[in-house]
Amino acid sequence: MIDARLGPEAQEVITPGAAVAGMVLNGLGFANRPLSLTPQFVANKPLDLLFHEGLRAAALNRFQLGRPLDEVDAYGCGLLCSELALAVCAQDGVERRFQHLDTTSVALTGEYLPDGDEQAIAITHGYSQDHRPALKQAVVELMVSQDGGVPFVSQRWDGHASATPILHERAQALMATLQASPTPRYLVADSKLYHEDHAAHRPALGFITRIAHTRKLVSQVITQALRWDTWHRLDDATRDQRAARGHDGMAQRGLVVYSPAALERADATVSTAQQREYEATAKQLFHLQARRFETSEAAKAALAAVAKRWTYHQVDAYTRLEHKRYGRKGRPTPTSPIKVIAWPIHGPVRAEVDDMERRQQSQACFVLGTNMDEHQVSAAEVIRAYKGQGQAEGGFRFLKDPRCFVASLLVKQPARIQGLLTVMTIALLVYSVAQRRLRQQ
Repeated sequence: MIDARLGPEAQEVITPGAAVAGMVLNGLGFANRPLSLTPQFVANKPLDLLFHEGLRAAALNRFQLGRPLDEVDAYGCGLLCSELALAVCAQDGVERRFQHLDTTSVALTGEYLPDGDEQAIAITHGYSQDHRPALKQAVVELMVSQDGGVPFVSQRWDGHASATPILHERAQALMATLQASPTPRYLVADSKLYHEDHAAHRPALGFITRIAHTRKLVSQVITQALRWDTWHRLDDATRDQRAARGHDGMAQRGLVVYSPAALERADATVSTAQQREYEATAKQLFHLQARRFETSEAAKAALAAVAKRWTYHQVDAYTRLEHKRYGRKGRPTPTSPIKVIAWPIHGPVRAEVDDMERRQQSQACFVLGTNMDEHQVSAAEVIRAYKGQGQAEGGFRFLKDPRCFVASLLVKQPARIQGLLTVMTIALLVYSVAQRRLRQQ
């Protein structure tokens, strides 16, 4: 299929399709070998069976592998991935009812000069999801099926590209495709899809997404669900509660999902935050108690101003004492003149246990939003579909695994970076389809 699209030349020792297959074999071998050592990797492989008779391992050198990367980029990286993936999905009967979309960043090392190719991405600094801001990067967009995590859409973006406009552009491109599909298909993504800038396009899409906790709507819905306490048990580990309401000018269906596993994580998060705040309050009170205020009211106001910034603690009790300073030295007598009266303040703190429990319960919940009715997609299907978002994350883990294509991103041209990322996605396609076949046996 690759040779039919890239058009091999007659004088080539190895066709573009065979070169891509060799790179895929190298990556799937998990042998910690960069592409420059592909001849060493395939030296003991049956090349006559894998490719064609007469092919030698030395033919799979870096020069023969570099040119197909340029041809892949010239043909269109995203187009080639989609054509291969759709053919594979049709052959294996991969269900594409729920399509999971996500983005990640791939860290790159070395200097990358601007490429004359207009289609080439910019290798530059950006927000690093790998927490390596010192390295340049490229952004990879991936859409996979819930059935086996098979990738059928892949696109490369500039290193400083943001996920929100990427999801927005992909959602616009998918509207006509999903509407024309003979079977219902729905887009599943994280909270970046539920952005106010996307509100105009979401009604035309069947979507399932998580609503970010930063929205005021989420805290209101979770508080209401915890107060009503009318949960429906999905399984031993998940409960949900309907919260139908409109938002962003469109009718939507909300689901509040409660998970004991999320409660354990929230317990650890809140406990850590409470301990850090306790250490901070101890320092604040130490400095506050060393101060002397002119009036009792000023001392009380200073303590209230400090306590106002606390989240998990409050003042248990406070004591204000008069600190008199006399006008002359020596032991004071009843008739000694008072120069000034200063007011120190002392106040121990205690943890807000009830508030901590409320926060733990709230953080153990998250809200899913969808514009599908109950008869189209049930609540259980919505939750399972969102939990299937881990399929996209699994694809990213595969692409970033140091054993897969280790050090192979040390090519110099951005166009070849795009081609190599495409080859890595093809390797993920082969791996996910093989894994799916094994699980069905």
